[in-house]
Amino acid sequence: MKIGEKLHKVLSKQYAPEEMITRKFERYDISFKTDAEGNPILLFIGELTPDGRIKGERFTRVLIKDKQGAILKDHWDAKGKI
Repeated sequence: MKIGEKLHKVLSKQYAPEEMITRKFERYDISFKTDAEGNPILLFIGELTPDGRIKGERFTRVLIKDKQGAILKDHWDAKGKI
């Protein structure tokens, strides 16, 4: 599974810092963790189980910035099924 353009648009926004956010995205449930600046860095996408976990796939974000804060590298890596 790849992150599509619509989902990438949702994940490129900034949210509350260091939070775990769960929401519905099209036919999937998504849950993502943000870093200290509010950027999503860990994504779970799939189906929400009754105990509040996502059963599906996991992605991590590579976000590298220079000293001035300009983004040098920004992409999502698939880490497998969960």
